[in-house]
Amino acid sequence: MVLDEASENLLTECVKAKRVLTYLGTRYKPERHSADPFRVLISTILSQRTREENTELASQRLFAEYKTAQQIARAPVRRVETLIKPAGFYRVKTRKIKETSSIILTQYGGKVPSTMEDLLSLPGVGQKTANCVLAYGFHVAALPVDTHVHRISNRLGLVSTRTPIETESALRAMVPRERWGELSLLLIHFGRDICLPRIPKCHLCGLNDICDYARSRKNLPASP
Repeated sequence: MVLDEASENLLTECVKAKRVLTYLGTRYKPERHSADPFRVLISTILSQRTREENTELASQRLFAEYKTAQQIARAPVRRVETLIKPAGFYRVKTRKIKETSSIILTQYGGKVPSTMEDLLSLPGVGQKTANCVLAYGFHVAALPVDTHVHRISNRLGLVSTRTPIETESALRAMVPRERWGELSLLLIHFGRDICLPRIPKCHLCGLNDICDYARSRKNLPASP
């Protein structure tokens, strides 16, 4: 059977994706934890346009006092703003998480909805946030694409895309469904550790032989 060019390219990308999964899976050995869908949802909303350490601090402060949709929906606005201030844009995010909590309480009986359509109807929830809830809260096949996943997938040459949604679609075509969430987590770890946004540590990377970006900067000095 003779493959057309598109099929050959997809086959090549699938082989590369398998290599990426194998290498990163060995390097980081991610464990699958049971996460509360509500906490995943609220934490991901807080993570928008802020640094990861600030998200973690804001989430810890918020959930130390308010743990359920009912509690957050009824919490004083000023108190929530104070608790999540480290996440930035705290007034906008307070409004979003309180509105979302109220909708979950009144329309879904206090439980986070488990479909993409319902999740996307909530204030502050886009494609990435919905995928995070599905993948890490409900453990169903979903592939969250954040800035790390989008950046690294393009650097490696797995995809050639302009938007996270395009990246998600391309990755889904080359990776088995049962490994979508795993790939996302592995690339996030990798993006925090080695494939940094500004000065990636290509000299420490076990994928630099198949990485388009690393090959393009071979003559540059090694990263510090």
